This record gives sequence, structure tokens and C-alpha cells, in this order.
Amino acid sequence: MTSIIDIAAILISISALFAYINHRFIGLPTTIGVMIIALLVSLLAYITSLMGIGDLHGDATRLLQGVDFNKTLLHGMLSFLLFAGALHVNLHDLRKQKLIILSLATVGVCLSTFLVATAAYYLLGALSLQLPYIYCLLFGALISPTDPIAVMATVKRLGVSKELETTIAGESLFNDGVGVVVFMVLLILLQYPEQISVGYVAVLFAEEALGGILFGLVLGAIGYYLLNTIDNYKVEVLITLALVMGGYGLAMALHTSGPIAVVVAGLITGSVLRTHAMSDRTRQSVDDFWELIDEILNVILFALIGLEVLIIPFEQQWLLAGLLLIVVVILIRVISVGVPIRLIGLKKPVAPHLVKILTWGGLRGGISVALALSLPDGESRELILFITYIIVVFSIIVQGLTLGPLIRKLT
Repeated sequence: MTSIIDIAAILISISALFAYINHRFIGLPTTIGVMIIALLVSLLAYITSLMGIGDLHGDATRLLQGVDFNKTLLHGMLSFLLFAGALHVNLHDLRKQKLIILSLATVGVCLSTFLVATAAYYLLGALSLQLPYIYCLLFGALISPTDPIAVMATVKRLGVSKELETTIAGESLFNDGVGVVVFMVLLILLQYPEQISVGYVAVLFAEEALGGILFGLVLGAIGYYLLNTIDNYKVEVLITLALVMGGYGLAMALHTSGPIAVVVAGLITGSVLRTHAMSDRTRQSVDDFWELIDEILNVILFALIGLEVLIIPFEQQWLLAGLLLIVVVILIRVISVGVPIRLIGLKKPVAPHLVKILTWGGLRGGISVALALSLPDGESRELILFITYIIVVFSIIVQGLTLGPLIRKLT
């Protein structure tokens, strides 16, 4: 059996090789380039296996089966990537956009979940693919939130206005946590329907969402005290690392939202601790450290997404369903973004073309795949997993590569 260290070594080596090839010969944005190369390598492995040349497909499949993508992302990489993303979002700018961000992260996610579920139920039924409505709701919950990892990786290189960057980043950071909570409630409804009541759902939302915010504030306060009482950049970088790893783990143990807690802690660290509790040397070291962590983990994650195609179940009829649902999800994104923003626009002005930019900038990524992998085994899980993967690949490659030109044209 391959050890965790061996798997990590292989994945890091593959990611580094793909990143080098992309930088040296292709020149695409690193994460997108790495994922495309990984997809091409996966396709090559599959073709060689059909031709009877070696067993690259088998070796790669065995490696990927040793990686629990759900745990690797949701209980491993996610805390680092969310903190690194939140670190560079200005809290003052975020407060200016709080109404839009809050609306999109709550009303937008819930509206999208219901609309996607209903559309998927009837569309799949028309294609003779029977999927129970509760599974359609789970699919709606996992595909509705934009992925903060994919979004932040794209937005950072676009050079958009500060207001637009804050809105896009803020929505993706917070609607991810809300989407995970909605998904968890629906998963409990599927597995233990007798436990679900209005009161239970309200308590669960309070524990996860509000508890995550409060715990994130506590982490920020602890970080402020510790960093404000010393001046040693090595120790202070270590403290930020402990806040992320220890804070995320403790939040999950306390049954609060680890993602939301880490985002709040990252916002406080980036806007308060950097200004009032860090020296210039510490500030530069913290920024360099988390930028490097963010870049490395992003490359590994997107390489893993590209390679995962080797173990994603496939049937020809599912491909048509996936392609049609790409269109459906984008159209519903227009509604779930447009309704809250239009209502807000009645009271205060919003940026021009905001609905168009947020719609096309609503990238889906590894979190959606990870949630799909957490579903109970069965044909419904395999169908949802394949459709989710198709939407994620389209989102990252097509929307990710064309978002920049669209923003430049509209602004």
C-alpha cells in the first residue's frame, strides 16, 4: 500500500512538472494550465491502455484511489486556501459591499439551490435518467456556491477595480460556507429524515454559520494578543499557521463552520493584525509565506482535479445531461445573482454590468467535486459526480479563461 508521504511526493512532483511545462511552453494562467495538462495526460493514459501500451492508466488510477479527495480538500487544503484568500481582502472595503455580499451568500445560494434542483429533476427525467428530488436538491446545493479557490485564483490576475474584486471575492468566500451548511442539512434529511424539523434546521444554521463567525472573531482576538506582545517574524508566521490549522480543527470539533471561521480570522489578520500588530518585517514575511502556500496548494489541487477524470464514472447519456446542465446552471446563476442585486439597486446604486460579471465569474471548483464525493454510494452519486465534474471543468477552463476579456470589454 502506498504511504501518504509517497502519494504527496508523487502529486507534488507531478504538479511541479505540469507547472514548469505550462510556464515554459504554454503560458496559460498557472492553475488553469496545470489542470488542462493533467486532463490531457489522463486522456493519454486512457488511450495507451486501450492500445495495450504499458499500464499508465492502471498506475494512475491506483494512485488516485489512494487519495481521498473529499478529506484532502475539505479537511486539509481548504483551511489554508481560504485563509490565504481572505488575507488580502480589505475589511473596510468588504463592509461597503456587505449588503450585496450577504444577499448573494444567503438568498442567492438558497434560490439557486432550489431552481437548479427543480430544473435538474425535470431535465434528467426527460432524458430517462431518474434522480430522486432530494438528490437533485443536494446537487443544487453543491453546485450553487461559487468556489472561492477557483474564483480567487482567477480574480488575482485580472487587475479589476477594488470594488469589483471585493464583491467577487467576498461572495465566493462566504457563499461557500453557506452552501456547505445547506448541503449538510439536505444530506442529514436524506440519511436521517426523522431528525429534520424547522427548529433543528434553524439551530444547525445558527451553530454552523453564526458559530463560525463568532469563533473566527475569537481566533482573530487571540491572534491579535499573541502578535501584539512579541516582535519575531518567524514566531509570528508560525502563530498564523497555528490559527489556521488549530482553529479549523477546533471549529469542526465544536460543530461550527470551519470555513467561515477561517475566513473571518483571515479577514481580521489581513486588515487588523497586519496594521496594528505586525512590524514591517513580519508583515512582509506573513504575506510571502501565505502567498507561497496559496500558490503551491492551488497548483496541486488543480492538477488533482484534472487527474481525477481517470476515476470519475462515465456513461454516454450522462455526457448530454452534463452539457445541458452547464447551460441551466449558468442561466439560473443569472437569476440568483440578478434578483438580489436588482432589489438592492432600488435602494443604492450598484456597479454597471455587475450581474453579467458575477454570472460569468461564478466559477465552480474542487469543493463541488469534494461534496459530490461525500454522497452515499450508488448510481445517484455517480451521476451527480459526473455532471458536477463536467460543470467544474467547463467553469474553470472556459469561464476562467474568458472572464478577463469579458471584464475588460464591459469596463
